[in-house]
Amino acid sequence: MALAHLSRRRLSTTCGVGVLAMALAACGGGSLGGDEDAGAGGGAEGEETVTVGLVIPQAGVYTPLGEDMQQGWDLYLEQNDGMLGGYEVETVVADEGESPDTGVPAVQRLLTEGDVDALVGIVNSATALGVADAVTEAEVPLIVANAGAEAITKDAGSPYVWRSSFTNAQIAAAMGEHLAQEGIGPVYVMAPDYAAGQEVVEGFTTAYEAAGGTVAGQALTPFGSTQDFQPFLSGIQSSGAEATFVFYAGGEAVSFVQQYDQFGLKDSIPLYGSGFLTEGSVLDAQGESAVGVRTTLHYSTEIDNEANAEFVEAYVAAYDELPTTYAVQAYDAANVLDAALEEAEDLSGPAITEALDGLGEIEDSPRGPWSFTNQTPEQSIYLREVVDEGGTLLNSVVTDLGVMPQP
Repeated sequence: MALAHLSRRRLSTTCGVGVLAMALAACGGGSLGGDEDAGAGGGAEGEETVTVGLVIPQAGVYTPLGEDMQQGWDLYLEQNDGMLGGYEVETVVADEGESPDTGVPAVQRLLTEGDVDALVGIVNSATALGVADAVTEAEVPLIVANAGAEAITKDAGSPYVWRSSFTNAQIAAAMGEHLAQEGIGPVYVMAPDYAAGQEVVEGFTTAYEAAGGTVAGQALTPFGSTQDFQPFLSGIQSSGAEATFVFYAGGEAVSFVQQYDQFGLKDSIPLYGSGFLTEGSVLDAQGESAVGVRTTLHYSTEIDNEANAEFVEAYVAAYDELPTTYAVQAYDAANVLDAALEEAEDLSGPAITEALDGLGEIEDSPRGPWSFTNQTPEQSIYLREVVDEGGTLLNSVVTDLGVMPQP
């Protein structure tokens, strides 16, 4: 997971402060109140309000991701008069923090004290895995808007746990298939030594080798503590690799891309990566060292469709910055919940999950059309290249690599 924009116009401090801070609709951006006619669709049975718990980091290293997710959620509500599925929306914001030590209790409090009908959010995969049993027992649907661990919708799957984001292997496998099909390689593979990094390495190498590629070497670097990548870069240089594929995020992504360039590898051994390598504020921090780096991801501001053009325009107008994939994932969580509530017979968990299961293709997403398979997006994965357009670094779309399910 890459860190999102660090310089931004902050949301009002009344929006999402504390573990159970109350924010109605989009912190005043929606139209709320006791309009008796507001109960169209799902609200027609006399229940005029749906309460949604928005679980996002509000403190710690992942706070920028939480801000992007909050803004994506708020924008969707603002565009829909503060309503989902015919119900007025009451958003209860909970602080996920940095780890399951804070994230799991936050969700548990929402389930026991927040009287929520649905949950959206969660950055950390360990938190998502840690709350699966609780939401299942409570029969409250959760739409994970970031966490990418395979097990969330696979081995540890629950009928109440859905995802509007991605899986780690899904993003990496797309690049593995592409590089093998293009005859690019052998490839050296690197990632930090923790669960997400391990999943990315496995997803890439499995797809790459299955398609005929050869791995020149592999390294797992100490997570969160590697500042000097030179010993690992020397390993790449001496491996005979013709390309490098990596997964890094946040500060490590900045350091790796800059050091890769400074070490002299950028021009001789092209750098590829999982999209979080150049997503959000890390791209600005990497500067010209990132130009030419190619990544795969399910979103870019440069995707050419009407929904994305409208989304980017509205997001920039609202927040004075370009949207990130984190914002899109929360925006789409609101979108699918909107559609499900419109179809659900009532606000019970079983009714909402049944409606989610019957949605079919989501046609109006900024990322392009996608659908749920095993309760996680089956979606287009895009090959992106960092370009400098008049001093602004962008992840330009090279091509759509096609629709991929969770591997």
